[in-house]
Amino acid sequence: MDNSPSGRTVVVTGGTRGVGAGIARAFAETGARVLACARRPPERPLEGVEFAPLDLRDPPAVRAFFDALPRVDVLVNNAGGTPYRKLADAEAERHARVIELNLVTPLTASLAAYQRLSQAAGAVVMVGSVSGGRPSPGSAAYGAAKAGLESLARSMAVEWAPRVRVNTLVVGMVRTELAGLHYGGPDGIDAVSRTVPLGRLAAPSDVGAAAVFLASDAAAYITGASLLVHGGGERPAFLDAATAHEDRGQEPSAGSADGHRRQEPPMGTADMTVDKED
Repeated sequence: MDNSPSGRTVVVTGGTRGVGAGIARAFAETGARVLACARRPPERPLEGVEFAPLDLRDPPAVRAFFDALPRVDVLVNNAGGTPYRKLADAEAERHARVIELNLVTPLTASLAAYQRLSQAAGAVVMVGSVSGGRPSPGSAAYGAAKAGLESLARSMAVEWAPRVRVNTLVVGMVRTELAGLHYGGPDGIDAVSRTVPLGRLAAPSDVGAAAVFLASDAAAYITGASLLVHGGGERPAFLDAATAHEDRGQEPSAGSADGHRRQEPPMGTADMTVDKED
């Protein structure tokens, strides 16, 4: 697998909008054949990207889809999402559907693609989230699923080595077409951006570039790894709450304590309505 993957086939689940579209575009720019799988087509066709209708929660359909492909070099498990829902506000069955979408469907797709990936000495890229590594109030099932996804990827990497490499992108906040639903208008987005050390939300193309890297020969010795794509993460809230340095005239950092105490929607995975269960 090289860095100019002309002739390769790349499958991106949930690849019709948000981060998924950014990933699909990034691979298309390398010259690969890119298939974006989702239940609904994109509102606007993506240049160089083929749309493939597929319900990832239908295992027989998923297996039939991959069996019909002559080759698969890269599988990007991006589809996922969740509504904002506190644990006590719904029955376990509702939360289980979030886990199914964000954990079980990547397993389903990976198993269905395994034979083709093995033949091509290919790669799987899981799109995880920082929500899997910290408390996620209002999206606890999503965070649990993303934590499980990283664990699944590490085990998969060991079982499928050396023929198939498996890695995870741990994605932070991304500025997609739906960012305003999660963070508010321009002022809200700017305020949230200031909580990120790099001073901005990720662009879908940032995640796409990272996915292309993990699928390339530049990452030929990387498997079972988690790559943080979060702009430096979150400034610890205690730094802005502490009073130890107030008498030294030091101004607090741009990341405000209030910005870290708000219950924000989960970060990562394209946009939070991709193939949402509602």
